[in-house]
Amino acid sequence: AFAAYLWGYLMDANGRRRGLVLGLALGTLGAGLAMHAIITSQLPEFLLGMILIGAANAAMVLGRFAAAEVHPPDQRGKAISNVVIGGTFGSIFGPLLVAPSGQFSRGLGLDELSGAYGAALLLLVLAGSVIFIGLRPDPRELGQEVGRAYPEPVSMNGPARPLAQILRQPAAGIAIAAMVLGQVVMVMVMAITSLHMRNHHHGLGSISLVISAHTFGMYAFSLLSGRLVDRWGRGSVIVSGAAALLIACLAAPISPQVLPLGIALFLLGLGWNFCFVGGSTLLADQLSIAERARTQGFNDLLVGLASALAGLTSGLVFAAVGYGTMALLGALLALLPLISTFIWLRGRSPRVELESA
Repeated sequence: AFAAYLWGYLMDANGRRRGLVLGLALGTLGAGLAMHAIITSQLPEFLLGMILIGAANAAMVLGRFAAAEVHPPDQRGKAISNVVIGGTFGSIFGPLLVAPSGQFSRGLGLDELSGAYGAALLLLVLAGSVIFIGLRPDPRELGQEVGRAYPEPVSMNGPARPLAQILRQPAAGIAIAAMVLGQVVMVMVMAITSLHMRNHHHGLGSISLVISAHTFGMYAFSLLSGRLVDRWGRGSVIVSGAAALLIACLAAPISPQVLPLGIALFLLGLGWNFCFVGGSTLLADQLSIAERARTQGFNDLLVGLASALAGLTSGLVFAAVGYGTMALLGALLALLPLISTFIWLRGRSPRVELESA
């Protein structure tokens, strides 16, 4: 979370490509340290490796904005969703590498848990090499050309404004609120649902099925959400996402059975996706070339902190008042982006929203 803000400043100063490559390099170092720490049973070294891997992930998540930067406004939603859906393949195929990499490590006489970090190291090197060689010219340079070819209300090549001035824009505030509150609601309910199901005597198979439905909702419809953002407008998709989060929170406590919970968690993931893609696109619309990366890094700092806070507090709220009340609290939070975005959209035509956000 904290690294995201620093990556934003670094990418503003040195370009997206260098920032992404440096992030992957730190992740490679972190994976190597974690692997060595497991082999030698060194907890401090392992924690340092995990910090570097987390910092690398923060840089990679900002890559969705690099994709938006090189596309005209009416294609930004699709560009961001294409990057988000890439996470689907990682979430599916990454865990499948754990067992074979562990067997390979065990065959070398090493701790089998070190194998996953060895595989991560190789994949990070591969990703860094692809970006270093293939991401040319830098997205920032292409973004300047896009800004000249497709004039926007925000001067794409103007000087960087103070962050406080940017945040005073209603559209920027709504975009950030949609992503932050969408993350809070999603993590709050998702993180504790497995414990809720365990308390109702569900096995790991049933629990994993519900969480899989949630993950499917988060990522599988990314291509659709991006196209809807470009066609319907940013605000309309955010409203739809917040509404899905609201329905999911109200539906989750109705029954502890697998099917109702699976549907509710699917809607929870889908609502998060709509808020995340719609909010990311709307925020990109509000920023000039000189202020994009640092503002987007600040946004991701808030999203990361919100995720951590929601994860930490969900267990406390669950223990104090139960799953139903906690889900109701999530529904109340989902109302905030729903109502604020709806008010912002009043009096705007879809075309005006798309052109001026």
